Amino acid sequence: MKQKKASRHADATPHAAALIEGLRDIGYSLETAISDIIDNSITAGARQIRIITETSVDEPFIAVVDDGSGMTEDELVAAMRPGSRNPLSPRDAPDLGRFGLGLKSASFSQCRRLTVVSRKVGKTSAAIWDLDDVAIRNEWMVQLPDDISGSPGIDELGNTGTLVLWQKLDRLTGGMSHNAVKRAEIINRRIAEAERHLRLVFHRFIETPKRLSIELNGRQLLPLDPFATSNPATISDPEEVLSLNGSEVKIKSFTLPHHRQMSTTDWEDIAGPEGHLKSQGFYLYRGERLILHGTWFGLCRQSELSKLSRVRIDIPNSMDADWKIDVKKSSAQLPPVVRDRLRNVIERIQNGSKRTYLKRGQKMVDNKRLPMWNRILADDKIHYKPNIDHPAFSAFADSLPPDLRRGFLNCIALVGASLPVEALHADMAGTPEQIVPDSVDEDTLDQAVKATLSVLLGANKDINEIMALMKDVDPFRSAWDGTQRIIAATIGSKEKK
Repeated sequence: MKQKKASRHADATPHAAALIEGLRDIGYSLETAISDIIDNSITAGARQIRIITETSVDEPFIAVVDDGSGMTEDELVAAMRPGSRNPLSPRDAPDLGRFGLGLKSASFSQCRRLTVVSRKVGKTSAAIWDLDDVAIRNEWMVQLPDDISGSPGIDELGNTGTLVLWQKLDRLTGGMSHNAVKRAEIINRRIAEAERHLRLVFHRFIETPKRLSIELNGRQLLPLDPFATSNPATISDPEEVLSLNGSEVKIKSFTLPHHRQMSTTDWEDIAGPEGHLKSQGFYLYRGERLILHGTWFGLCRQSELSKLSRVRIDIPNSMDADWKIDVKKSSAQLPPVVRDRLRNVIERIQNGSKRTYLKRGQKMVDNKRLPMWNRILADDKIHYKPNIDHPAFSAFADSLPPDLRRGFLNCIALVGASLPVEALHADMAGTPEQIVPDSVDEDTLDQAVKATLSVLLGANKDINEIMALMKDVDPFRSAWDGTQRIIAATIGSKEKK
């Protein structure tokens, strides 16, 4: 029997300078890079995390200080090693890590000098990766300085905990490294943009201050709950549990309130810079840490009528491979079995979102509520026409001679035919919350209220029912104080007679 020749081996150790520069371009943004550092702090049991920035000095820096368990020198050196953990290795439930690359790749994406100082059991250890030094030596050698007393942020470190310090912020200066004012302006703007991301990604941790507090330059960050669970008008479905490979996927659907049921500040806050249309969809959490949001995973399209729909999906860190969580912990893919279940969830919760909008619209066209406009569905097309039977129109038309009455009704029909459908569609697709009914003057309101009141009283409806009917439709709803005053004066004068 012929024996196989033994394989030869060749040294394939990567060049330190080349590979470590490559780690800079995995695709981190400032907000995802800071989030990765915070993940490590949470895994270390931190209860307080402080982000400190100094941008106006000659050598600007960003520091993240926590009060976690800290590391010994051996543990620190291991943590500074690229690929310090195998992603296939089991992790404790609170562990937010993934590949053992986060600390290094996140830091290198923003700076050329990473210093980590950690304090554990009364002993302080420090290690430094300086990419300029690696470029010269071309060796996988981390610096272990004896004296770190002058390091920015070192005074913020407590009895236990870790300081992560970024210096040589070449990726954040926007090419303005020689213009201190412009450089500070650019970095400060980027940090301000990152603030909302941190409030959102870690909102479930900081909703309970005793669990975790995150500060940015001395100011505590407030949680940003994308589901508005504290608003009583938010609709939430029961949680569903799906078993997958011995672990559980938890799914909970929410329908946000209509914008008229929230303050403008809260509405804009949960919408974010891209608006509610781009914020609808699935919100994937790994260990309560937000991984991905504002996507339907290709199962449906984002639409105006479904923009109030949001679905929270919770997975444990043991399912990283199933969901293909990436290094940055900012993207994922649906496992096939979950995809099938979510199709049903989408149909149900999108119907809920549509009802929230349509419910308000239907009040306008409900015959019991004296609509100013009629919604007509014919030949698969929807038309809106002014309701010529509305008391405000019919009472005035009846007071006119026949020739003038015909001209008046023609004018009303012309207004309906000139409805700017395209402009309304464009506005509703963009900023529907900015579309409001036009106001009417006192004389117009007086005429409309008295005409409507006369018809409703003639139909033997009591005053409470009349008030409820009129409060639901414009122009009365938008001028309710004036409407109430006119009703009271009209009723009072009738009673005196």
